[in-house]
Amino acid sequence: MKSNSLFLVLCTLLGTTTACQSPQITYRDIAVDAPFDMPTIREVVFPDREFSIADYGAVADGRTSCTDAFAAAIEACNRAGGGHVVVPAGEWSTGPIHLRSNVDLHLAEGSVVRFTDDPADYLPAVMTSWEGLECYNYSPLVYAFECENIAITGSGTLSPRMETWRTWFGRPQPHLEALKQLYTQASTDVPVEERQMAVGDNHLRPHLIHLNRCRNILLDGFKIRESPFWTIHVYLCDGGIARNLDVRAHGHNNDGIDLEMTRNFLVEDCTFDQGDDAVVIKAGRNRDAWRLAAPCENIVVRNCRIVKGHTLLGVGSEISGGIRNIYLHDCEVASSVLRVFFIKTNHRRGGFIENIWMDSVRVGNALRMFEIDTDVLYQWKDLVPTYETAITRIENIRMNRVECDTTRAMIDIKGDARLPIRNVDLRNLHAKAVTEFVEQAEQVEGLRTENIVYDQLITAE
Repeated sequence: MKSNSLFLVLCTLLGTTTACQSPQITYRDIAVDAPFDMPTIREVVFPDREFSIADYGAVADGRTSCTDAFAAAIEACNRAGGGHVVVPAGEWSTGPIHLRSNVDLHLAEGSVVRFTDDPADYLPAVMTSWEGLECYNYSPLVYAFECENIAITGSGTLSPRMETWRTWFGRPQPHLEALKQLYTQASTDVPVEERQMAVGDNHLRPHLIHLNRCRNILLDGFKIRESPFWTIHVYLCDGGIARNLDVRAHGHNNDGIDLEMTRNFLVEDCTFDQGDDAVVIKAGRNRDAWRLAAPCENIVVRNCRIVKGHTLLGVGSEISGGIRNIYLHDCEVASSVLRVFFIKTNHRRGGFIENIWMDSVRVGNALRMFEIDTDVLYQWKDLVPTYETAITRIENIRMNRVECDTTRAMIDIKGDARLPIRNVDLRNLHAKAVTEFVEQAEQVEGLRTENIVYDQLITAE
């Protein structure tokens, strides 16, 4: 990568950036194997232009605010037609980083981006979402809205300060009242601009990375250490790659990567060590998602390692826009998860879940190897009413070649009599020890099991 100070001076003298945008963004095509028609993934390749935040006033002392320097470097890179905004080695303190089109935020070896934890730094509020409901909330720590060709690369680290956010992990009454307000607004078609949640004691925590309505995304090589909320949230996006990431976040709601109403995405060679689910597929909540009508589809996850988490592959419970064509294969759970493959919904969601595959997975310990639960409501069960009943259609689910050391149950399916689950194919599942039961299934049609094997069944007398 090359410095572009002279390049920018020339552009300024010319009074335009039009003549100063060569070389341009290009793409590398990646063919991805899947049991469905998976579109070719376009990997964005950035021009060899470099914009160091140090050249825009950033100081690597871990205390001086570098927020303005990040913004200036990103602006210059975008105006020049694209390139790499480089974070050199050192510790850089900053508030929110807002990406722009054609910008790669490159975290050099030895760099640590230390986000502040003063909520005031993350105002004004921006358009985001909270657990499947759109709203205006505190800015995510890294945010992009309606951008294309954006990236975070390099071997550096994103590491937020967590003192304030940890005090927001709980759900005191003001927080629950804020959730009730947001849920009611979304259920009664209140415009998103009026759903202002970054006020008072609402304490809706920001995402670490939230990419909203973007195209052509590359997340490659960097480390994450802790997060206020969901860690990587790819929302209403089209096309991208998450590769070689090292993610560790053990706070409340610290999912690893959430792909929500997103299509044509590859996740590969990542490590996730989470306080919640590791890889999560979502599609919005109830009426808000029906309005957006954007299924989450064409997702491949391969060669990933999960240290700990609530699930390896979680589908839902926000699935109202529909989920289809998901393929996870050749992954490993090094320690434990609560569930290896978990599909969850409830009678308010509607939508559909279809054509989901898991193949060739090795697991340490789990509570459940395979589970579908159609009555998952969490804190919402008694907090808000059912405005509309809409049952989720679930069909064509496949799990094959999964090895597990110990599990309480191998197969646990709880369907809904109003619309039974259809066509579930489970083959070649092996557990060394089962401590509760092997299989129970309710309200499912077309359940096929083959070679479901365990070495020991250890149950209480």
